[in-house]
Amino acid sequence: MVWSTEYRVRYVECDQQGVVFNAWYQTYMDDAVDCWMRELDPKFERLGWELMVKASNIVWHSSAGFGDTLALDLEVSRWGNTSFDMSVVGRVDDRRVFDGKLTYVTVDHAEHRPVPVPDELKSHLGY
Repeated sequence: MVWSTEYRVRYVECDQQGVVFNAWYQTYMDDAVDCWMRELDPKFERLGWELMVKASNIVWHSSAGFGDTLALDLEVSRWGNTSFDMSVVGRVDDRRVFDGKLTYVTVDHAEHRPVPVPDELKSHLGY
């Protein structure tokens, strides 16, 4: 299952070269996952679990700049017992800007200890 969203690149997100500063891509990816999660439940943390980023990787192919609309396509590319990988493709129009991967661990809300990926999360993300 692919889930998509868009971001309009703001001036503050660009560096002196006029392109999106690399750290913002991490923010876009994590925020997009959070938005997808909030479609499951606007306050999904009350379900007793939450997500924490364990690892992140980005490969850039081109740049996005001020005023561009950055489209992100997300899908789960690996399921584990307590974790999963979210693959992200970012584009401006038909131009590929980056490929990213976030590894998330599901943890209990109280102590942030790993817990099995909940069935409701698997279902929501297209397991």
